[in-house]
Amino acid sequence: MKIGFLTEYSEERVEFAKKAGFDCLEVSVTPGSALDVRNLTKEKIERIRKVFTRNEVKISDLACYFLNHLDPDEKKRKENNEYFISVLKISKEFGTNIVTTNTWGDRTRPPKENLSLYKKVFSEYAKIAEDNGVRIAMENCPHINGYPFSIGNIGYSPSIWKLLFEAVPSLAIGLQYDPSHLVWLGIDYLRGIYDFKERIYSVHAKDTEIIKNNLYKEGILGTNWWRYRLPGLGEINWQKFLGALYDIGYQGDIIIELEDPVFCRDRIDEGLKLGLKYLRLFVL
Repeated sequence: MKIGFLTEYSEERVEFAKKAGFDCLEVSVTPGSALDVRNLTKEKIERIRKVFTRNEVKISDLACYFLNHLDPDEKKRKENNEYFISVLKISKEFGTNIVTTNTWGDRTRPPKENLSLYKKVFSEYAKIAEDNGVRIAMENCPHINGYPFSIGNIGYSPSIWKLLFEAVPSLAIGLQYDPSHLVWLGIDYLRGIYDFKERIYSVHAKDTEIIKNNLYKEGILGTNWWRYRLPGLGEINWQKFLGALYDIGYQGDIIIELEDPVFCRDRIDEGLKLGLKYLRLFVL
């Protein structure tokens, strides 16, 4: 397993990754990002690949998160679907066959009421991914809004994963497994690895700290009783977590998604270096 981090593309970030000792990067291609695919040419892609080659850092996957595949606005949905299809078709030009995303749905409906539209949209995605030798990895953050709760990303739990894979059985579609979300949702993050071992195509390294005093005061319906942390600063047993990935023969990469409020703004690089140092204890 190689270790990387999620980032917007710039030559400076690739150079930092090299100097810090990272092996790879998960690079954003969301609309409006530095790698908005509508603005890419073969020449620009080749220049970008040379930056990675020169620094001996690989592109682990292309991240296209903030784009609603099931947008209730039909016109917007069509635009989003066409954009994502373009990402699927271009991904191998960046030297990767993994595209990560969120399974955004209609917030006004319960997740299961999005399944019929999911089947229609993702069946098309799966066919295009298969034709291009690409795999789609769905990240499991629920993107819950405050009370009254509404769920943005329908693919957040094992019961929903099962329904999604039944709706679209293609092995072109799998998971980007992020244990941090499972912790605060009360889901066994180790069991999920074994139950969905054939569908884990990418892994996010992010921890979750439970703030027990706030949990006592607010209960699970509160919003201030947990926060994301660097690996090793929360509840996750990373030795067991990475051991489970070795158990199932996981061949992908480990990507730090830095959302730790302590290591933000001018401390981001410090946090990434600390996360890398900690993960190196367990990645063989």
